[in-house]
Amino acid sequence: MREDRISVVATALRDGSQMAMSAFGNVEGTIKDDDPNQVVTAADMAIGKAIQAQIHQTFPHDAMLDEEIGYSPGTSGYTWVIDPIDGTSNFAAGVPLFGVMVGILREGVPVAGGVALPAFGETYLAEAGSGATCNDVPIQVTATPHLADVLVAWGIDGDRSNRDRTFAEARCAGAIALAARNLRGNNSVFDQMMVARGSFGGCLNFSSKIWDNVAPQIIITEAGGIYSDLHGQPLCYQSPGERMAQIYQWVAAPREIHRQLVAITGEYASR
Repeated sequence: MREDRISVVATALRDGSQMAMSAFGNVEGTIKDDDPNQVVTAADMAIGKAIQAQIHQTFPHDAMLDEEIGYSPGTSGYTWVIDPIDGTSNFAAGVPLFGVMVGILREGVPVAGGVALPAFGETYLAEAGSGATCNDVPIQVTATPHLADVLVAWGIDGDRSNRDRTFAEARCAGAIALAARNLRGNNSVFDQMMVARGSFGGCLNFSSKIWDNVAPQIIITEAGGIYSDLHGQPLCYQSPGERMAQIYQWVAAPREIHRQLVAITGEYASR
């Protein structure tokens, strides 16, 4: 019987997690030529190739977009968006806050996805309309309605070519730190999954890419949260193969906390 896509996501995450943990603590990262904030390892490449091979075996007509390998077009209307190791700088430094991510777009809309946190033995899965789970147990965002009562996660990458942009982002982070109970973060998908399971009340980023967002978005929204740009508007993934260089600025949180965060971030967002 032909496998459904979410089953392939689960299998790919399981195998990718095993490969990541086999390399963890014994890998060296290389700084990318086009972005001094980004690191790549041999494990990123190996995991990405293995995941793509699994997908292609079952769904040969689907498109694939991988952070390290690039974009391969398809004819089915589905695009798999893969980040073999999210938080590679953490991974290469021996910090266990990293993840493996596989998201699925149908005609540019997130419809399914999964995230594995290998060091914690956790796998998060979601399909549109079916809810979100962690290790097969349903999860929900926090029911706490007040920003002042929750932890909010944020990761900042300094932009050395535009120092004013980094300082503006830091001012926004300061405003949220004063409005929330505390500001936390490690700049990986660990933060987003803590929102999905209700441990963090929100998460933000000013400098992510498409592969950082598709899988976490479907999980957080299916867990009851809102995932938008900093003005509260939907993120656009149409023609995903043309969006690899696009910078996504986003905020993810339960509805009421999301409203409070967007009231702050809208003042600092790039238009």
